[in-house]
Amino acid sequence: MDPRKFVLVAISVALLLGLARSFEYRAEDLTSEEKLWDLYERWRSHHTVSRSLTEKQARFNVFKENVKHIHKVNQKDKPYKLKLNSFADMTNHEFVKHFGGSKVSHYRMLHGPRSKDNHGCDGGMMEQAFQFIEQVGGLTTETNYPYEAKDESCNSAKLNAAAVQIDGYEMVPENDENALMKAAANQPIAIAIDAGGKDLQFYSEGVFTGDCGTELNHGVALVGYGSTLDGTKYWIVKNSWGTEWGEQGFIRMQRGVDAEEGICGIAMDACYPVKSTSTNKKKQGSPAAGKDEL
Repeated sequence: MDPRKFVLVAISVALLLGLARSFEYRAEDLTSEEKLWDLYERWRSHHTVSRSLTEKQARFNVFKENVKHIHKVNQKDKPYKLKLNSFADMTNHEFVKHFGGSKVSHYRMLHGPRSKDNHGCDGGMMEQAFQFIEQVGGLTTETNYPYEAKDESCNSAKLNAAAVQIDGYEMVPENDENALMKAAANQPIAIAIDAGGKDLQFYSEGVFTGDCGTELNHGVALVGYGSTLDGTKYWIVKNSWGTEWGEQGFIRMQRGVDAEEGICGIAMDACYPVKSTSTNKKKQGSPAAGKDEL
């Protein structure tokens, strides 16, 4: 199958699966306080969100403002849409605090020695995570040692059951989307982005072109790139906020923006692990050769 068609089919399937489980609302639900309360209760039931009586009013007020923002954005002619996901009664400040941070998603990478730049489940530098994997002899599988999003003591037996070893890592040249594209043509890339902003919090589908800064605070995986039928270029990014967010846990982010750092700082800090062989040892700092654009 043509790679472009494969990407489009995969994204279409993801969208259909997501729509089957998503929470929908009508414009009429926003026309009165009573209807908004009913919408909030239906949303809580759908996402099994429990709130105490003392915090319920405050959470409803946040929910109400978020619903209005989502509805307003979706009425505009933007290439992406937002939805009422499970984060809808959280302020953006709360959301970034809880789900931001330069998190490397795999348990083993989070359990490296703590330092000023490596903070366990509070997030850590991607480069230090790769260094740790190299030092301890490898990385176990997600099945063997699943990520549980909490700080606790390491399970040494599981931790030492290495399934993959690396010999180091390479940095992608900073603020260079062409170099990033060449690297992403050969393997997933660990990148950092600015995950602030309500539009990212409630992203549902489409090519994200929304406002965001360059204060890198969240680690994600760049897994590919492509372009829409109308020629809009995008990156394919795998997030760690669950499959109910975005396109089954993925987001397409605009590629080739005017700013050299890329949208949300996507080209500012990127690296990937390397595995050398006796006959083919890569030089650090040299991105792998690229493939034709999808």
